[in-house]
Amino acid sequence: MIRLAIQRVLALIPLLLIVSVFTFSLTSLLPSDPVDLIIGEQGTREQHEMLRERMGLNDPIVTRYLKWLNRAMHGDLGTSFFNSVKVTDAVMQRLPVTLSLTAVSALIAIVVGLAMGIAAALNPRSWIDRLATIGATFGQAVPNFWFGILLTAVFAVGLRWFPATGFTPLGESVWGWLRSVTLPAVALGLSTSADIARQVRSSMVGVLQQDYIRAARAQGLSPWRIVFKHALKNALIPVVTVISFLITVLLGGALIIEQVFAINGLGTLAITAVRRQDIPMIQGIVLVMVALVVAVQLVTDLIYGYLNPKARPS
Repeated sequence: MIRLAIQRVLALIPLLLIVSVFTFSLTSLLPSDPVDLIIGEQGTREQHEMLRERMGLNDPIVTRYLKWLNRAMHGDLGTSFFNSVKVTDAVMQRLPVTLSLTAVSALIAIVVGLAMGIAAALNPRSWIDRLATIGATFGQAVPNFWFGILLTAVFAVGLRWFPATGFTPLGESVWGWLRSVTLPAVALGLSTSADIARQVRSSMVGVLQQDYIRAARAQGLSPWRIVFKHALKNALIPVVTVISFLITVLLGGALIIEQVFAINGLGTLAITAVRRQDIPMIQGIVLVMVALVVAVQLVTDLIYGYLNPKARPS
């Protein structure tokens, strides 16, 4: 497993480098001039030239990229054009909000998806299987932001069980954090659990028909031991890949759900940066999001190697 982890980390370094090149290049090709955004139309020509020189915009794009990459490797993602706030500080301040929302959503999606998929696989062509299929279809069809609005109308505005907007940090109050994160996490997690349920059911049905499962039943092993110790581990091998992809989808969906529930996470920061064309902020957010996705893929590879010994390096 250690060799597998080392190989995967080394393989991800060129990917991060390529992503950083595209991120810097595409944002540098925006039609707006950063100097015009900062100074505005009231500035003189001399002020424009002085600021361009100070920001290094007169340097070739390769030189600017290398300087930016060197600073990024040392944890400095630049400074916002509009409020002189360090991009790293702004991102790190909002990142725990988005990560907590994504983590709770992923937990809900995995637990509900596994439960629905296993129940449907153990009872094929029964009312449980049909109900799980209808629920999965409904979850895939309904947009998570619409589901979030519906949950807010029922449980926040109507029943007043949860707050309709805002976010309470975990360090301030565990109960307040749980109440504030429940509705957006449910809106995200339940829609994603549908894909997991379908994949788990399909994989479990195939595994339960294998000869070693029949042999385990013939030996008199308990159904729970057969399902959770023998069948589920092998059935999860293709499911892990789907779950890792869905977690990245949850990370992107969290940026939208944050707008529905007025949560100040990375989504709000990203939308504000795009509206202002705050290039350093956009570059920093994109780079951090890509790093999170890469981290998820790394964990997925390690879990896949644990479940499937054939995937480990010899």
